[in-house]
Amino acid sequence: MNVLRRIGSLVLVCALGYLANSPQLISQTAPTAAEAAQEQARDGQHDFDFLFGTWKFHLKRRVNPLSGSNSWIEFDGTAVSQKVWDGRANEDVLELDGRTGHIEGLTLRLYNPQSHQWSLYWANGKAGTIGGPPNVGEFKNGQGVFLCQDTYKGRLVLVRYIWSEITPNSAHFEQSYSDDGGKSWEANWITDQTRVPDESTEANRAPTVAQVDSGTAGKTSAERDGQHDFDFNFGSWETHIKRLTNPLKGSTAWSNLNGTVTVRKLLNGRAQLEEIEAAGPNGHWEGLTLFLYNPQSHQWSQSYANRNDGILNTPSIGEFKSGRGELFDQEIFDGRAILARFVWSDITPNSHHVEQSFSDDGGKTWEPNFIADLTRVAK
Repeated sequence: MNVLRRIGSLVLVCALGYLANSPQLISQTAPTAAEAAQEQARDGQHDFDFLFGTWKFHLKRRVNPLSGSNSWIEFDGTAVSQKVWDGRANEDVLELDGRTGHIEGLTLRLYNPQSHQWSLYWANGKAGTIGGPPNVGEFKNGQGVFLCQDTYKGRLVLVRYIWSEITPNSAHFEQSYSDDGGKSWEANWITDQTRVPDESTEANRAPTVAQVDSGTAGKTSAERDGQHDFDFNFGSWETHIKRLTNPLKGSTAWSNLNGTVTVRKLLNGRAQLEEIEAAGPNGHWEGLTLFLYNPQSHQWSQSYANRNDGILNTPSIGEFKSGRGELFDQEIFDGRAILARFVWSDITPNSHHVEQSFSDDGGKTWEPNFIADLTRVAK
């Protein structure tokens, strides 16, 4: 997760804010009525609003896609979908059972206000990782179509998601594969969902697409080790942030921000969604971080998305030892490949400390560039 990408957009936001309020620029670029209507028509940030709430699911899954098989397995379960960023993002958690086992996972959907498209990310409860590239697309005439290129059994395929037959209390979803460049499509995952009334006490679970179909039943205590390392992070926090202005350039100039952080539990604590909002002299920042625990590697990943572009960044991956969490990734910064390190430390029930650092010498030395101190908000 590149926190600087979170903050780097603040300067751009301020510059755009100045230009947008320039009378000369407004007089030159004010849209016509037709252009404004077209822009409004393309705004899809509320396309998934129908999904918020609790649902019952019936799933049909093709056993062997792209093999000529017509054998299907059926699952039933429930789900909950929740709003993020006032509807410009959302998450849901899915739990299903069938004769072949248990499916548990979550979907994070992010809206890009620049492209007017959605990116759909799926994480399976067993793997604790994002399952392949996001499916990207949009809604037209009440139907949502989302595409990506992925691999299936070692072969490159196109993957298509379609949301259709949407009413206030029901919806239909299909995942299909194509191995001929989109000339033909074979459905392999079909769900029909029915809304559960708000007053229902049904379990909270949620829908999405299937990349992997087994869940977490039957895990040993060793496999569960580490899954509660981020439990301290749940709740609401006030935060003070310091950001180095020009990393890896010998700079000693820092900017300051203050804001709030809210963290919600997902998958019974094996995942969490963190929403961040802060402001400072350089502007306003909103973002979110998705944390996922991998019970096979006993490691956590954290992936960040900025509200300005709605794209989930490359995850930082690591683990906790002796009360200190260290997560790493490799990134491109100013055109150069560097290492990035995220450290969680000084953890108490009501406070903790977070630092991001960069290294351009293979990890021999590290320069902190993002420092946050968080204090729990009293209930």
